[in-house]
Amino acid sequence: MISWDVLVELFLSVGLLNAGVRLATPILLAALGGILSERSGVINIGLEGMMLIGAFAGVAGARAFGSPWAGLVVALAAGGLLALVHAFVCVTLGANQIVSGVAINLIALGLSGYLFRVMFGVTSEPVRVQPFTPAPIPGLSQIPIVGEVLFDQIPLVYLALLLVPALHWLLFRTTWGLQIRAVGEHPRAADTVGINVYRIRYLCVVASGMLAGAGGTVLSLGQLNFFMENMTGGRGFIALAALIFGRWNPWGTLVATLLFGLADPLQLRVQAFDLRIVPFHLLLMLPYVLSLLALAGFVGRSIAPAASGQPYLKDGE
Repeated sequence: MISWDVLVELFLSVGLLNAGVRLATPILLAALGGILSERSGVINIGLEGMMLIGAFAGVAGARAFGSPWAGLVVALAAGGLLALVHAFVCVTLGANQIVSGVAINLIALGLSGYLFRVMFGVTSEPVRVQPFTPAPIPGLSQIPIVGEVLFDQIPLVYLALLLVPALHWLLFRTTWGLQIRAVGEHPRAADTVGINVYRIRYLCVVASGMLAGAGGTVLSLGQLNFFMENMTGGRGFIALAALIFGRWNPWGTLVATLLFGLADPLQLRVQAFDLRIVPFHLLLMLPYVLSLLALAGFVGRSIAPAASGQPYLKDGE
């Protein structure tokens, strides 16, 4: 029989909540990028690959320039460049967006591993670089529980949390946000009133790649201080599930990513407590099972932007 004290320590401990926020951050950044892209009408299945290339570029940049912030800049550029390829294929050429995203993932998987070997060789020990370190916010970090969970994190966690209200304001309180949503719902109607559909989609897709690249940097420079092949482990696909779970809204997506983020440390703590409630192999599947449940519609019916996944061609093209 599991005691009440064990259950409290398992599910409500500060350590669990702190780890949940930290592990949710890369998923949140990629999901926010996915919202931008899909709100403009372009499905970005390539978030996984953009996260992976960002994780590699972050380590390469930090190693070359001796600073994790330089690594972040390089990761933003790498993620944005890969997203630019996706935008060209989907927006300019009008190719199938799902196929393009899958191709981006495969390219990133092979390219990141190849470049890593070229730059660092084949080593038995990981190539370590200077990572981001926690930056407690004076005063706020001293607040019991909340301070330890939210205000004693690395800077990229604060950035991701601030981006949630910023993106919500952009999408639903600004003219530019209205244009993005118009392009994602009725691109031809948007075009007739003078909105450049192609430009909006290009900007949103590239921005989504940059945010996914930043999410990859959180993995390689925020949670670890090295790169390993395929280290994203499907987090880009979890980000896609999270934005659907959140119904393409930044606040709902934040809740979804925190749920997914808590799944990882929870399964580790269950193993550490040796509770043997269920086999640990099943616990390892928990984040992915939650993703499948979200995609299967167990969180209610989610309606994507009407033009999402549909290429747009002007009359006469």
